[in-house]
Amino acid sequence: MKIGTKDFDEFVKEVQAFHGNIAPGVVAGGIMVDLAIKHLPPGILFDAVCETGHCLPDAVQLLTPCTMGNGWLKVVETGRFAVALYDKYTGEGMRVFLDAAKLRDFPEIRAWFLREKRKEDQDMGMLLDEFRRAGGGIFTISPVRMSPAFLEGKKRKKSPIRICAACGEAYSASLGNPCPACRGEGPYVVEH
Repeated sequence: MKIGTKDFDEFVKEVQAFHGNIAPGVVAGGIMVDLAIKHLPPGILFDAVCETGHCLPDAVQLLTPCTMGNGWLKVVETGRFAVALYDKYTGEGMRVFLDAAKLRDFPEIRAWFLREKRKEDQDMGMLLDEFRRAGGGIFTISPVRMSPAFLEGKKRKKSPIRICAACGEAYSASLGNPCPACRGEGPYVVEH
């Protein structure tokens, strides 16, 4: 079984190096992304949307040019383990999700996916073997059309840069004045 240009075991090693461990969600995501790519017309420029921020975005970043940093990958948190790759101009694409109804013959994947087992009780060897055997058979793929509002809203506009009068750091002027961190909206506890 190949995922992208790599055989299954090579992809698992790449997942471990990139994600920090062999994450079943990234392995499943790799199969999903590979399926979506195979169902897209050759040569199109595509973007990606993940419906969860857990693991799946890493598979997209490993297998496509779509990253959070370049803005071609978006996370729209629906809580569903699904990914769509779509033509960045027309919005036409393919959506893939892990289908719980197809997991009867794959008890370890089912236990992982539906959180029927604690992480420390999962058998990673068995999980990987089941993913290898299942291939694309546990996923559902269907065509999608992205909404015009989503396509328009995904365009990142860079605003001018301003120097914050309070802290002296440069930040995006579109975020107001002073910068969000100085308004108490940053992630850190501010100690004076």
